[in-house]
Amino acid sequence: MADAAEKPADDLTAEEAVAELARLAEEIAGHDRRYYAEDAPSVSDAEYDALRQRNASIEARFPELVREDSPSKRVGAAPAGKFAKVTHARPMLSLDNAFSDQDVADFIDRIRRFLGLAEDETVALTAEPKIDGLSAAIRYEAGELTVGATRGDGQVGEDVTANLKTVAGIPHALAGAGWPDILEVRGEVFMAKSDFQALNAAQEAVDDKVFANPRNAAAGSLRQIDPEITARRPLRFFVHGWGEVSDFECFTTLIELNAALQGWGFQTNPMLERFEALDAIIAHYRRIEAERAGLDYDIDGVVYKVDRLDWQARLGMVSRAPRWAIAHKFPAEKAQTKLLDIDIQVGRTGALTPVAKLEPVTVGGVVVSNATLHNADEIERLGVRIGDTVVVQRAGDVIPQVLSVIKEKRPKGAKRFKFPDRCPVCKSLALREDDDVVMRCTGGLICEAQRVERLKHFVSRNALDIEGLGTKQIAAFFADGLISQPADIFTLEARNAELKLEEREGFGETSVANLFAAIRERRSVALERFLFALGIRHVGQMNARLLAQNYLSVGSLLAAMREAAADLESAAYQELLNIDGVGPKVAEALVDFFREAHNRDVVDALLDQVTPEDFVPPETDSEIAGKTIVFTGTLEQVTRAEAKARAEALGAKVSGSVSAKTDLVVAGPGAGSKLKKATELGVTVIDEAKWIALAGLS
Repeated sequence: MADAAEKPADDLTAEEAVAELARLAEEIAGHDRRYYAEDAPSVSDAEYDALRQRNASIEARFPELVREDSPSKRVGAAPAGKFAKVTHARPMLSLDNAFSDQDVADFIDRIRRFLGLAEDETVALTAEPKIDGLSAAIRYEAGELTVGATRGDGQVGEDVTANLKTVAGIPHALAGAGWPDILEVRGEVFMAKSDFQALNAAQEAVDDKVFANPRNAAAGSLRQIDPEITARRPLRFFVHGWGEVSDFECFTTLIELNAALQGWGFQTNPMLERFEALDAIIAHYRRIEAERAGLDYDIDGVVYKVDRLDWQARLGMVSRAPRWAIAHKFPAEKAQTKLLDIDIQVGRTGALTPVAKLEPVTVGGVVVSNATLHNADEIERLGVRIGDTVVVQRAGDVIPQVLSVIKEKRPKGAKRFKFPDRCPVCKSLALREDDDVVMRCTGGLICEAQRVERLKHFVSRNALDIEGLGTKQIAAFFADGLISQPADIFTLEARNAELKLEEREGFGETSVANLFAAIRERRSVALERFLFALGIRHVGQMNARLLAQNYLSVGSLLAAMREAAADLESAAYQELLNIDGVGPKVAEALVDFFREAHNRDVVDALLDQVTPEDFVPPETDSEIAGKTIVFTGTLEQVTRAEAKARAEALGAKVSGSVSAKTDLVVAGPGAGSKLKKATELGVTVIDEAKWIALAGLS
């Protein structure tokens, strides 16, 4: 009854109301299914809210006509967060990538250097296909499955225990014997290609949603509110690693452990093999690449891992990836298309990046219409002109890039691109520093492009990670004057009586409530995330963690930065330079940031809204936890890199120079001025043998 759908509730007859309530019940149920069960909403929150409000107004007018399947009886069917949060006992790390045979050779060389191995000592690696699925961690206690979680951001994931219990290859109780009391396995949830095709055929048969690819189908199936829906989806699971484990001391190699995992009831990839020579590893990579199309699951490369578990422990991790593993990705897919124009984008640090505007082309299953040209030198090197036919590539999640120009297809009148010497947004002068290939806008905080990009960075995944507040919303809120600095995000809820966000396009009461809940969750945040979110030049995730590790609290760090910014001869500036891993460039960037009064005001305003959590060093019984250590001279039994990594793993801070705050100096042969200064200051000095015993490396 089309006319009834347009009438106000008060104007409906009882007969029209019956038909309208039936229509609304069916339509809202369909939207609920697509949103909650399939992770694929088909209308905006505002449109959905309007449907529910209309249903409520008709029921208020005709209370005797309320249906048994009324949407009003399903209030609160799904909470904002969907799933409870799970903090991983050990972070779920990403992998560094190799894109060539030489990258793999360099990976092996880095292992040798770090461990101080002789050139002829064998470095055995395992190799297995890299499944294109969804990472999951599954914890067993006393042999029973207790918790299953998604990877999330690597630190915190979602509790999908009930759903994982429906997945083939995940035992509810461990089989065999010899498993540790606490065992957390990690692996990939995926959907086989054959199962994916059958699922889409079944979905099509009932005129339901079809999935774009097996990975999307697996991800959508695992994150169902109703585990019964997950159970009906043909998901599988391959184990490829582990997290927290109470005892693995009986195993010496990954191959041994892999066999034990199979005995405990897990499926591991049948193509996993062990190799001792680079040539054999590369040959295996080529075999898997050749067989890729015929496999019943999607892969995007081959993962190599050091086979010896004691070496894995010594190698540890750097930033967000282990030193002992790498993913050898398959060659990027390429395509030809026409370059229509070149735009200049301004980043949060003022970098002017040329972006190729392309005739849309499909590359690696994704439609690409933009690709990076990196900088002015790259445009010159490629010799690219507007109107050229170019070759573009996209590897995994890497931003599409222009690889080359097909000059024989160059049309007459193809125009050279003149790189601007002024910012296209604020018109400030653009300059290039002596050691930098990038042109940068000098407008700083008067440049609106830089300000909005800093806000986008602030809410990004590795920074504050505020769910529901993406780049589009940030740009719109900034353009409309709703936010101008990070602290404004945390006052949105208090100002909403005036702002009325629920009336904005794309929003509704539900989405606004969810957004405010997500913002409240971020009023307490890890110190390293807070520092990274500030967007200080040269302070990436690794340096943010280094700073958090050394200053421990935001109060200590800010006091030190303000003292250093006020006086480059101060002890605070020297201590900053002495942090192992923080060089002059990073120190200068920090000083420049905190010297600027506006930046200090932005941080102070943010601290009125957000509480950065103190950095908690790794839990350890070591007597060096929390102490500052300096290594000097030649280390003969371990490399300097391994000694430093071990100290940090035990909760110590490593400094590049000796001061009154130094707790311990490890001195090898050839120690000079640092040893002399330590003696003068009365700092404890030990040799390498004592350090190895102290660090538990013997």
